[in-house]
Amino acid sequence: MVVKKKKEMQVTALTVCHQDLETLRSLADAEGKNLASLLLHCVQLTNGVSQIPYVKQIVPFLEKADKHGTCNPTIRSCLDILAGIYLSLSLKNPLKKVLTSSLNCLPEFFLTEAIQSFTSRLQEELNTTDLYSYRKVIDNISSCLENFNLGITSVNNLLKNVLHFLQKSLIEISEENRKFAGNHIVQTQLMNDLLVGIRVSVMLVQKAQGLQRIHLKISDSPMWHSMCGLLNIFTKFLSDDDLLQTIQSTSGLAVILFVKAMFHPEKIPDLISSLLLRSVDCTSVPEWFLDSCRSLCCTAVSESALLFLCQGTLTMLDWQNGRMGLSGEALLLDTVHVLFTLSSHIKESTLEMFLSRILASWTIAAIHVLESSSPSLKDSLNGNSSIVRRLLEYVYTHWEHPLDALRHQTKIIFRNILQMHQLTVGKSGLEESDLAADRFIFELTESLLRLEWHIKGKYICLGCLVDCIGVEHILAVAKTIPSQILEMMGDQSLVPYASDLLETMFKNHKSHLKSQAVDSTWIDQWHETWVSPLLYILCEGNLDQKSYVIDYYLPKLLNCNPESLSYMVKILQTSADAKTGSYTSRGALGALVACLRTARAHGHLQSATDAWRDLVSSARIKQGLIHQHYQVRIDTLGLLCESNRSTEIVSTEEMQWIQFFITYNLNSQSPGVRQQICSLLKKLFCRIQESSQVLYKLEQSKSKQEPENELTKQHPSVSLQQYKTFMSSICNSLFEALFPGSSYPTRFSALTILGSIAEVFPVPEGQVQTVYQLSDDIDVSRFQILIECFASTFETVKTLAFDLLMKLAKPVVQFQDSEKLEDLFQAALSLSTSTKPYDCVTASYLMNFLIWHNALPSALSAYLKTQHIACRDGDKSAAVVESNTLMVIKCLLENLEQEVSQAENSLLQAAASFPVYGRVHCITRALQKLPLNSLQLVSEWKPVVEKLLSVSYRLSAVVSPVIQSSSPEGLIPMDTDSESASRLQMILNEIQPRDTNDYFNQAKILKERDSFDLEDLNANVPNVDTSAEIKGKEGKPCDVTAQMVLVCCWRSMKEVALLLGTLCQLLPMQPVPASPEGLLTVEQVKEIGDHFKQHLLQSRHRGAFELAYTGFVKLTEILNRCPNVSLQKLPEQWLWNVLEEIKSSDPSSKLCATRRSAGIPFYIQALLASEPKKGKMDLLKITMKELISLAGPTDDSQSRVPQVHALNILRALFRDTRLGENIIPYVADGAKAAILGFTSPVWAVRNSSTLLFSTLITRIFGVQRGKDELFKKNTMTGSEFFSRFPELYPFLLKQLEAVASTVDSDIGELNRHPSMFLLLLVLGRLYPSPMDGTYSALSMAPFVPFIMRCGCSPVYRSREMAARALVPFVMIDEIPNTIRTLLAKLPNCTDQCFRQNHIHGTLLQVFHLLQAFSDSKYRMNAYFQQELADVAVCTQAKLWLAKRQNPCLVTRAVYIDILFLLTRCLDKLTKGNQPVLDHLGFWEEIRKIISGSELITGFPYTFTVPGLPQYLQSITKLAIATVWAMAAQTGEHTVDVPISFSQLLESSFPEVRLLTLEALWERFSVAASGLGKKELPPLLWNMGGTFLILAMKENHPECFCKILKILHCMDPSEWLPQTECCVHLTPKEFLNWTMDIASNERSEIQSAALRLASKVIAHYMGMCDETRGLVSPKLQQWVQLVVSSCGEHLPTESRLAAAEILTSTTPFFLTNPHPILGLQDTLALWRCVLTLLQSEEQAIRDAATETVTTAMSQGNTCRSTEFAFCQVDASIALDLALAVLCDLLLQWDQLAPGLPVLLGWLLGEGDDLTVCVENMHQAEDDYLFEKAEVNFWAESLILVKYLSKHLSRLLSKSSWNPLSPASLCHLQRTTSEQSHLLSQLFRELPPTAEFLKTVEFTRLRIQEERTQACLRLLAFLEGKEGKDTLLLRASESLQKQIT
Repeated sequence: MVVKKKKEMQVTALTVCHQDLETLRSLADAEGKNLASLLLHCVQLTNGVSQIPYVKQIVPFLEKADKHGTCNPTIRSCLDILAGIYLSLSLKNPLKKVLTSSLNCLPEFFLTEAIQSFTSRLQEELNTTDLYSYRKVIDNISSCLENFNLGITSVNNLLKNVLHFLQKSLIEISEENRKFAGNHIVQTQLMNDLLVGIRVSVMLVQKAQGLQRIHLKISDSPMWHSMCGLLNIFTKFLSDDDLLQTIQSTSGLAVILFVKAMFHPEKIPDLISSLLLRSVDCTSVPEWFLDSCRSLCCTAVSESALLFLCQGTLTMLDWQNGRMGLSGEALLLDTVHVLFTLSSHIKESTLEMFLSRILASWTIAAIHVLESSSPSLKDSLNGNSSIVRRLLEYVYTHWEHPLDALRHQTKIIFRNILQMHQLTVGKSGLEESDLAADRFIFELTESLLRLEWHIKGKYICLGCLVDCIGVEHILAVAKTIPSQILEMMGDQSLVPYASDLLETMFKNHKSHLKSQAVDSTWIDQWHETWVSPLLYILCEGNLDQKSYVIDYYLPKLLNCNPESLSYMVKILQTSADAKTGSYTSRGALGALVACLRTARAHGHLQSATDAWRDLVSSARIKQGLIHQHYQVRIDTLGLLCESNRSTEIVSTEEMQWIQFFITYNLNSQSPGVRQQICSLLKKLFCRIQESSQVLYKLEQSKSKQEPENELTKQHPSVSLQQYKTFMSSICNSLFEALFPGSSYPTRFSALTILGSIAEVFPVPEGQVQTVYQLSDDIDVSRFQILIECFASTFETVKTLAFDLLMKLAKPVVQFQDSEKLEDLFQAALSLSTSTKPYDCVTASYLMNFLIWHNALPSALSAYLKTQHIACRDGDKSAAVVESNTLMVIKCLLENLEQEVSQAENSLLQAAASFPVYGRVHCITRALQKLPLNSLQLVSEWKPVVEKLLSVSYRLSAVVSPVIQSSSPEGLIPMDTDSESASRLQMILNEIQPRDTNDYFNQAKILKERDSFDLEDLNANVPNVDTSAEIKGKEGKPCDVTAQMVLVCCWRSMKEVALLLGTLCQLLPMQPVPASPEGLLTVEQVKEIGDHFKQHLLQSRHRGAFELAYTGFVKLTEILNRCPNVSLQKLPEQWLWNVLEEIKSSDPSSKLCATRRSAGIPFYIQALLASEPKKGKMDLLKITMKELISLAGPTDDSQSRVPQVHALNILRALFRDTRLGENIIPYVADGAKAAILGFTSPVWAVRNSSTLLFSTLITRIFGVQRGKDELFKKNTMTGSEFFSRFPELYPFLLKQLEAVASTVDSDIGELNRHPSMFLLLLVLGRLYPSPMDGTYSALSMAPFVPFIMRCGCSPVYRSREMAARALVPFVMIDEIPNTIRTLLAKLPNCTDQCFRQNHIHGTLLQVFHLLQAFSDSKYRMNAYFQQELADVAVCTQAKLWLAKRQNPCLVTRAVYIDILFLLTRCLDKLTKGNQPVLDHLGFWEEIRKIISGSELITGFPYTFTVPGLPQYLQSITKLAIATVWAMAAQTGEHTVDVPISFSQLLESSFPEVRLLTLEALWERFSVAASGLGKKELPPLLWNMGGTFLILAMKENHPECFCKILKILHCMDPSEWLPQTECCVHLTPKEFLNWTMDIASNERSEIQSAALRLASKVIAHYMGMCDETRGLVSPKLQQWVQLVVSSCGEHLPTESRLAAAEILTSTTPFFLTNPHPILGLQDTLALWRCVLTLLQSEEQAIRDAATETVTTAMSQGNTCRSTEFAFCQVDASIALDLALAVLCDLLLQWDQLAPGLPVLLGWLLGEGDDLTVCVENMHQAEDDYLFEKAEVNFWAESLILVKYLSKHLSRLLSKSSWNPLSPASLCHLQRTTSEQSHLLSQLFRELPPTAEFLKTVEFTRLRIQEERTQACLRLLAFLEGKEGKDTLLLRASESLQKQIT
């Protein structure tokens, strides 16, 4: 629903040669009525579109002539000219199609003449000898054969000549292609010509009648020779790897087709079989075939050639109905075996893609053959055959392939396998139920359902199965499958697959139920299956789930069954009030709105008005627009904006709602939400624009024929006026939002929406009327607002403002004040040398604005020599913009030259006063706005470009010593005394990038000097004045820090790189590179390339080389498109040079081997990434081979530096997404290099290897997005991994074997094998799939014993990794057996000799296997429960390892963890209703372990023992589990419990206490959440006293915090009465104690204590007056504590606690009808709420919003607003909070004392302006990165706006003046003083302060608005203004205040 401009059709006009034109003129009659006149008039037209009607008149004219039975010479000549016209037209010209269509209807009478004309003209074409005209002739042959009767006949007449021409042209073009090797631009064109030639040859054989039976002729005719010649050419092309693969592929088709045309039909299958199997008997084949296809018969055939022959076989032979007989069936089987062989060898992505398509073609051919095949073939292709198993294996290993197209082919193959099996077992019409019972299909279904849901292929294959056997059979096996699939829709990568499968299933289910049902009751079952899970997700699911379900699943469901909408709405409406949602949940309201939005957008709601009236109330819509959850707001807005009809009228009610929405929703912190809001509003504006066009037409016609139509419910002019008013109102709101201090999100939203308005409502052209024009609503003040947006610190805001100004119809402001122009331009010049990097960006936008609006100062015209271009105000023509740009660049360049000269003398001075990068940035930005390929003032640009280049090189030379030094960041001393400054100057003058790679061979020894000779320095460096101090811009002394110099240098280098990259675009793209129009010469381009090379290869600073890379990429891309061959080959030459330099890296090399090789990888990346992707990528292939050979292990110390470089470059290339799948074939070699490099003795090699390995893991398994170390999505089946990288199978196995054999020697030496970590990391990401074939040669079983051996490593981390790596290698159903095997290996207590490392490794493996088993979906299965019970029995045999008999605490801890895990798994009852663990005596053993443990007996150790914390945690977890289990079994009788919670809580170890407290806190918090006391186990009743005692003596901070949290969860009435007897404190003293803690402790404890104190206070407040008196004295201290917890500088936890406290105490203190606190304290708490509502953190704002929601929902406040009991967003909560507060002041009758406080808030008391004055008068220190006060959410003036509005309303309601004259006078005096001070401060600012002093200017503007608002209210109170005026001002928005 977007306004689309109609694309005008461009048609090249047809023309005739001069001779034909003269002929037409001579034949045309005077009246212009003959055919010649018609053609003459046609060819004289210059517009192709206008010629079409004349072409269409030709045949009707000839039909008339036919009636007279004449074919006079005029018609004959005209037909001949028509033939010439047809052949002169290009292939894609629409006129050619029109002419074809017309001539196909030619009367029969004229056919003979026409054929003669066409034949003769085509013959002339075929005689062409110009090679570059061949393509046109080939295109003409192609168009003749394409449904053109005359053309086909002509080609048949000239068949011999056509064949000869095709043969000649293909030979000559291929020779020409060979000559131009290296010039890829010419080669690309020639190869396309070759491709078209081959395709036309194929088409000729298929369509020309003379070639259909050529094999029956025995002839040595020229035609036969041409056919043989073409076959020979295709054979050569097929094997030529220098050609494009599409040419090879098409040649494969052509070879088979020609063989088919030239050979005996019955021998064809055998011949092709022998070709494919490479078993051709040269003695038995004809000599012509041998001569033509010798390379296929007698030499080795490449894999690609064989692949394309298979493609030709399957595509070109006739497989229908088994016409080739048994030999055809044999050929079919041979073909698939060849394809299987190829699949194991081919790894190049494009060939893999071809292979998958060809396999899919094979399955289609197999289906055709099976329809009438022999029984033996059916046996070979049924579901249990080896071929089908191999096909399934291919599907399983490729269904997760990264290429989408390849995954799609696996779907086709799988679907065809099912169809093939169907044909082998019986007729294709087999009943679904019979097919589902088939063993092959049944097992396939079972195995698919067993797979994990994160596998994409599962969805694809299940969809095919549903189509095959129906969904009923799958639902019977897995009833909950719809819910399972919906659960997975939170994962974006799986969403399309899941939604497609669900659609297939519910459509199938619907058709099945309808076919079975007698009445309409089937729909209930369908709803229960498919709609109920959807509604559950919409109300309860997580955010991502809901979003994707709504976007993908819901539309499909509604399209399938639109009637389901009413069912969903009915259910959701009933629960909308109960489930209102929150900031984390949409609730039923959100679900309802989402359903309606989707329904309306897809056309299931006929009318918007009806939707609101019938389905959802107006109040609900309003609630949705300001709901706390952003998605509910977006969905409600979408419901209003989106419609399936783009011309649907926007109703008045909708416009009001949109206006309401915009008021509160511009300030969204989420970029995604902002984008959605802007996008939806743009859709609405498009609707307004398009529906307004309909209204204009209605208004013009004044038609009243459709009284019932909604368009005519009111007069069109009324609707149009409403539109105009609405759009004007929207613009007012948006400009109001750009007030001083508005946040970035607000500005972004407002400017984006304004930009959309300017775009959607264009400047009226011709007949088009526009309902609204943005420029009509923009005056001088608004124009100024947009200009001031350039001063924003966010570049996005600058860009949006600039683009908006460019879209306006005309300049709104006519600059007449030349002084103003001068000021703006001078401000831009000043900003361009600011030491703050972001200022030069502002300068560039200002300059570009002045350039494009032709508003430059007149003084600049002196820079322009050419004065003939008229510069009119407002003229934006290209010439004026170009001349303006040239003037500005010349001005900047003049300044830049001077500053570079000064920088050459003193870089320090430059860095402090005029960092030159700003000037360069402005020049680059100005150039980027110009069309550099079509400049007009070439003569003036040439010297400018030359000067730009020379200045760039000079600047680069100044800063490069710093950038290229070995440590650019730490180069400069921080001292500023003269001696240090002198030393610094010497460094800057003398330092060169002399740091070499010697450190690989020998240690560096620094020379020492006793003293520093200053005199020597002065003698050597005459430019240094040691007594001089560095001056800043305004002549003030300035400290030059290392950071300032470094930033100046690397940013200068960055800007130079970007400027050079921009200048590269001046390179002419014409074929003649020496053209005088070109602004860059070849030599200059080479110089630019050399400059980039020097800096990329030698710079050490990342910022410098990263951005040099950006410029260099622009250069390489242009060079690759350049027609000049010498320039085109430059990237290749540079690549070879740098590779040679890397290979020969010696100790004196300047290449940086530290810093990850610095810019070298970037340099090579740029050269490779710019290589054309459609080519053969030869540079990439050669480079990768070189790098991989260099990256391999080496013993030569001289080769280590090249090895480091190679590893670093490989890492960069594997990370580069632009190389795509082309890099994948090298992954295996890269992985080998990384793993072997990790064993190097050189640290640098190991470091680079680790980085490369990390990149490869990401490249293979994808970016890890889950928290889990091995996230499911980032894993792969072993078969898939090793089929993609087969070389890694023997390599990894061999490496692992080597590691395992040395992992733990008998002599007990520590043998760390470095590569073990990497091997286990890779293997840990693989898992065996239940679909893996048993015959696979790449089985994962051989790895298992080696991984188990790695568990014996003496390194703790290695044992852990081995345990994790083992898990995926063991199938789920094999885990119990594996665990039993591992347990059996453990020693008995009687064994004398054992190693704890071995025991630990084995136990870790058991633990991780058991954990995987317990997490599996089979946990509830009875069989698996039994398996676990058997494991539990086995563990009992080795229980000594968990007892004191085992001296090692580490292994005891792991064994106890295993026991704990078993207790969790075996928690279900057996048939005898006796717990499994009791039945096994397991609990009894555990009780013994705990009773004998140190928890009971205490620890004998006097020192810290290894593993003690781990053991304590493990034994405590087991003890807690035991206590819970015993309590659950015996109720209150817990005599058998070996330990109690009290004992655990009294432990001397904090680890034990903390774990226990966490377990208890979890239970108490669940109970406190509203489930009631019954939910607490009896064991925990009456524990308040225990926790009170613990609280008094606990000294561990975390434990203490947990105790406070537990007390907070408990009901105070239970434990407060016990304080005196338990801790000897009265409740009042306990409250004091708690508040003291809240005052003094650190944040988390302080928050917990404050929460507890607040709960105690709230408890007493809810009781009688006597008890209230106990806490009243402490209330003021409590208020101060709450207030002090709300500061923006405090941790989030403190402020969240404050928000929760305010919410819980709202009824007592904030909204109490009879205030308990004093007014000042109450207002202080309300101020806290307002402060928290303006926090930058979303979580805090949401918590504070809960306070406002609670405040609005009290009995005395629920009528204050219309949103009581609603979940609202923080933006409107601020407004509502002030509304409630003002209402309460009236209720309390406290307006008089409260008003001064509120006016103080309005004035901003606390923001002392005197500080501003002092700051402005003091010397200003420039801090490099000190930005303006960046605010992402909070906006001071929003609070002012709302407060002013509510105070105005409040005062207008009051009938008397609430303030005494004294207080009124005091307020007036304060405000007046502030106003006067502001005026003084504004006068002291420079003329363009909004740019030069942005922070101060904004701060003063905000304070000015505050002051003015306060003055207006005071004026009203004084009686100077009437009530009506004030009310009017209150209802106005902030715009007038701002402007």
